[in-house]
Amino acid sequence: MINNNRYKSVPPQEKFVELQMKRNDFDDEFESHINVTVEPISSKFISKNGYAKFSNNTDDLDDYPLIVGGIGKGSGVSGAVFNLTTSVIGAGIMALPATMKVLGLGVGLVLIVIMGILSEISVELLVRFAVQCKALSYGEVVQCALGRPARILSEICIIVNNAGVLVVYLIIIGDVMSGSAHHIGVFDQMMGVGIWDQRKLVVLVVLLVFLAPLCALDKIDSLSLTSAASVALAVVFVVVTCTIAFIKLVEGRIESPRLTPDFSSKKAIMDLLVVIPIMTNAYVCHFNVQPIYNELDNPSPRKMNQVGRMTTVICVLVYGFTAFSGYLLFGNDTESDILTNFDRDLGIPYSSALNYIVRVGYILHLVLVFPVIHFSLRETVNALVFSGSAPLSESRKRLLCLTMVLLALIYLASTMIPSIWTAFKFTGATTAVSLGFIFPSLIALRLNGKGAVLTSKEKLFSWIMLVVAAMVSVVGVVGNIYGLESHSE
Repeated sequence: MINNNRYKSVPPQEKFVELQMKRNDFDDEFESHINVTVEPISSKFISKNGYAKFSNNTDDLDDYPLIVGGIGKGSGVSGAVFNLTTSVIGAGIMALPATMKVLGLGVGLVLIVIMGILSEISVELLVRFAVQCKALSYGEVVQCALGRPARILSEICIIVNNAGVLVVYLIIIGDVMSGSAHHIGVFDQMMGVGIWDQRKLVVLVVLLVFLAPLCALDKIDSLSLTSAASVALAVVFVVVTCTIAFIKLVEGRIESPRLTPDFSSKKAIMDLLVVIPIMTNAYVCHFNVQPIYNELDNPSPRKMNQVGRMTTVICVLVYGFTAFSGYLLFGNDTESDILTNFDRDLGIPYSSALNYIVRVGYILHLVLVFPVIHFSLRETVNALVFSGSAPLSESRKRLLCLTMVLLALIYLASTMIPSIWTAFKFTGATTAVSLGFIFPSLIALRLNGKGAVLTSKEKLFSWIMLVVAAMVSVVGVVGNIYGLESHSE
């Protein structure tokens, strides 16, 4: 029987931490009582859940789990799929029906599929070379391939892109709940005029009561359940809009949609130039790929590729049905944020109830998506500003301070930007294209032959993706600038 005097108490750090044996005679006695293989004790620090920090100045064994078999497992494939899908399906889905108005239904649906495939290929390239570099974040794999300046640039892109997306979420929440100049809010329809008409106040309450507690979590795996709920709410939105569109189509109350782009005017052509970057923005999730990979149970490129492909299929289906049904329902009256179209009579039974379900359901979806995007934003800001510091998970004070500062800045920005179309046009043409396509193709081309080797097809694809992404970015920026000048005139 093991002598209980050889145990000593330690402060519990995890729920499974109870007792720890002294280092003396640990190997021999432990192996004699439990049929496991104990590796030689190492003085190397192991940063895993359930492991304590090692110090050569003590007699404590800190390289091994305090309770054998007590180490928490990572997330499964399903949890990773929900988190990655949530990273993709955010506010971008609300702008897709409006892109159909510019591109035409046929061309628009084809581009949704093509962009999904291109995004998935770029994710797989990113995962392959991130594993080769042993990178723990998007910025680290960029630094491995392109150097420190490129890493800083990529982290700035993540910050601008994610902050822009979160600003869009707050704009949508405010517009839908409190209304805007041209649309009635949910609160107005339900309760009439009141203090809830104050858009800034409503957004602030939502931020403090619902978003801040979720954003204070320190692991993305902790958001798996909320991510699953957000995906379910997105599916509810798709099912309701498709059902309404189908009913009106059967009744013959839907106009024949345009299938190709409109080239009849200068304005239509300029809209065409800026709408492609908006579609690229819809699939950008690359900044969350590495954190999700890191928290997988027994992570491997093959498992992450499985996650990426399942996510792509889900997103293409959700995007395709949303764009199709939304454009069929509202045609040329489709707003840049289609949720604002659901403030009117849809011409079917229970129209009012369906309007509430669509709008409130998607607001809840955005509330659950918000912390997932915020997670990578906070991690990137921490890596850029506090380079070399301990991880945020080990500094609760720094984590909370960063969270509060970021949420405050995002809130202020949401009170100054007029519409989601404005934000999507600029982030889509710059940061989204860079994160989703330019950096992954540069990484693949630069690291080719230094471990992993690209096939001739993969190399050709990387070059094509790089050139096309650069062209889309330049054209999108020029179109945006021209659009601002025309608007000012």
